[in-house]
Amino acid sequence: MNLAMAIAIYFVCWWIILFAVLPFGVTTQQEAGEVVPGTTESAPAVPRLFPKLVVTTIAATVVFSLIYFLMEGGVVTLDNIPFLPRYDGFRGGRP
Repeated sequence: MNLAMAIAIYFVCWWIILFAVLPFGVTTQQEAGEVVPGTTESAPAVPRLFPKLVVTTIAATVVFSLIYFLMEGGVVTLDNIPFLPRYDGFRGGRP
């Protein structure tokens, strides 16, 4: 796995996990009882973004590490993906 591919995989993992983590622990303005004029009742009262970014980064690092070791160890190769063409002589992430 080259550096560009590793960065791309980490970036995709990070964004997917961020969107999964964002709804956790959200209290809407309606639930808090204080709706700011000009906003909807479903807007978060206190979004707590920094802790969510930290959790996202830690989880993305763990997921990326798992993907990296599976690809570099030869457990998962391009030949395991059914809709891709076969690459003869290309095993375990190395030419």
